[in-house]
Amino acid sequence: MDKDQKGQFPQKDWSRLPEQDAGPPNGGFILVCSLRNKYGHQFGSPAGVYIDVEGNILVADEQCHTVHLFPENGAPFCLVSADLKKPTDVACSFFGQLFVADTGENCLKPLRIVRPPYGPGNL
Repeated sequence: MDKDQKGQFPQKDWSRLPEQDAGPPNGGFILVCSLRNKYGHQFGSPAGVYIDVEGNILVADEQCHTVHLFPENGAPFCLVSADLKKPTDVACSFFGQLFVADTGENCLKPLRIVRPPYGPGNL
């Protein structure tokens, strides 16, 4: 790299780098993607994030009182909205349980995904 007239190296705009770039010279992180830009989703106050082994992203939003799922492929959707006062973190177990830390009620809420029974109209 060439120095400018002041003897300094030019500053690089790290926000516009492609995903495969090595990153800032002293290490650190670069922005690869924004859920808002990718999905058009507007958060209230995202607080907790969990990413599973398949690349799905769960986000606890304390202001909207929700947990949203952003699948690796497909459209995002609200996974939980009932009975949450102030969800601040989220995690999943290998057994399909979702755990939501709700500081509005000072508790950890274990939830299990329940699917409707299979039948005509429920495929």
